[in-house]
Amino acid sequence: METAQQEVLTAKEPDTGIELTGSVALLEGLVVEGVDTIFGYPGGAIMPIYDALYDYSDKLKHILVRHEQGGIHAGQGYARSSGKVGVVFATSGPGATNLVTGLADAQLDSTPVVCITGQVFAHLLGTDAFQEIDVINITSPVTKWNYQITDATEIPEVLAKAFHIARSGRPGPVLIDITKNAQLQKFNFKGYTPCRHIRSYRPKPIVRKEYVEQAAELINSAKMPFVLWGQGVILGNAEQEFKAFIEKSGIPSAWTILGAGVIPNDHPLNVGMLGMHGNYGPNVLTNECDVLIAIGMRFDDRVTGRLDKYAKQAKVIHLDIDPAEIDKNVQTTVPVWGDCKETLPLLTSLVETKQHAEWLERFKEFEKKEIDALIREELFPTCEEMTMGEVIQSLNELTNGDAVIVTDVGQHQMVACRYAKLNHTRSNITSGGLGTMGFALPAAIGAKFGALDRQVVAIIGDGGVQMNIQELGTIMQSGVDVKIIILNNQFLGMVRQWQELFNERRYSFVDITSPDFVKVAEGYGIHGKSIAKREYLKDALKMMLEHEGSYLLEVMVKKENNVFPMVPQGCSVSEIRLA
Repeated sequence: METAQQEVLTAKEPDTGIELTGSVALLEGLVVEGVDTIFGYPGGAIMPIYDALYDYSDKLKHILVRHEQGGIHAGQGYARSSGKVGVVFATSGPGATNLVTGLADAQLDSTPVVCITGQVFAHLLGTDAFQEIDVINITSPVTKWNYQITDATEIPEVLAKAFHIARSGRPGPVLIDITKNAQLQKFNFKGYTPCRHIRSYRPKPIVRKEYVEQAAELINSAKMPFVLWGQGVILGNAEQEFKAFIEKSGIPSAWTILGAGVIPNDHPLNVGMLGMHGNYGPNVLTNECDVLIAIGMRFDDRVTGRLDKYAKQAKVIHLDIDPAEIDKNVQTTVPVWGDCKETLPLLTSLVETKQHAEWLERFKEFEKKEIDALIREELFPTCEEMTMGEVIQSLNELTNGDAVIVTDVGQHQMVACRYAKLNHTRSNITSGGLGTMGFALPAAIGAKFGALDRQVVAIIGDGGVQMNIQELGTIMQSGVDVKIIILNNQFLGMVRQWQELFNERRYSFVDITSPDFVKVAEGYGIHGKSIAKREYLKDALKMMLEHEGSYLLEVMVKKENNVFPMVPQGCSVSEIRLA
């Protein structure tokens, strides 16, 4: 028996690999994947990877965050601004569980992130060892794919699959959990090959041209067509294809908050923002159009309001790369499966060149009503206190719509999304589906590393900023240049607004006391200023933008100022309120 085995070994081709540890093999794979920045926090179970990372400082930049949730939000910001995959390291136990909120956020917003977590030695799995947690079962509902590695030989193939799954089709977060023995184990490493195909995994559905033809027929016969677009256009890098489609068809188009920036705000066919706090015309006229064309959006409840009263008069065309979204919330007349970068040119070639001048004028009429009813007073207020809207308007004048705007969650988020001037794609980074307070500060850090040539401005509320305020330490140590605007209304504003409108002004635990944000920033070596009067606003914003390095500007704004329009929960989009 021994002789036979020896003969087989002798007959094998010479081994051309090199002996590496699992940790080094992992880092080699990241380099091949084009990774340049990693956000992470070390710990015992991931220490072998960090030890190997010590020798890769010339190839892989590591940003030490102050909390693992900050790490994954930074990875999301990086992915959203750069179009690349964000990479995050965390240790086992609490390090891994601290990633869960960010994973859920990335899953709902289709953000490509690969998280690498350390795990206890394989022989300790299931023994309740120190900092052992079943991270695979915990994260299964909030990842596109996850996998636990217990043998180093799996690392190259699993890592390649992780990147392919994270970035392909409808993107999303992936987690790889690597036991400590696999990180330390040496094996014969034969190189790293990026993955291009996985058996049984079909990230892009087959485009059915008959459906494209049916969609074109509906569009060509429509009198009042309306386009709704979402982040899918950005994720598909189909901005130019989208622009060509709407300009040929002449169709008024509105956006979800994650789709903002695909075309500039002042494009003649851009009629504004959809949803609960969207613009008046797009919401009302959704229920008057005859053909509704949804492109790369998922009919979220904040967009549709009551589904049983949503666009019932319209024929619905839905273009999406994820077949699971078709007919999930809104019944589709014609489904167009596929990547919109591929399907939009096919559709554009079949639609007739038109101008829907009278229909477009309807949107302008509603816009005028909205300006007269609330926008003018929000952007150019006559009241003594400053409004959030006028801060955004003044910022627009200074950035000219060229900055990356990163928002947290709350009233300031809706105001910024409504009024921020955006001339470029990948300029509006916010937490959409999950609505994660604490998102903006770390996401802005990641966004800046993903777009070093662009100005990055984080707009945050006084509540949300305190959820991950420790990431000021990340700014201090990394030296990253992020401009931070805190719009301080001394309330948890959005909850207060709901309590005012729907709970008879019973303000239950929304009056929040905050620290001296400027002093906190100074403690981290970050310059800052606080203003409470309108006459200081423009100079303070200018000083912030021109300052070399990060800067924190606190603006005290009106305490009880509501965000309108608003579609009350449980109401139709036609029931949108202007006040």
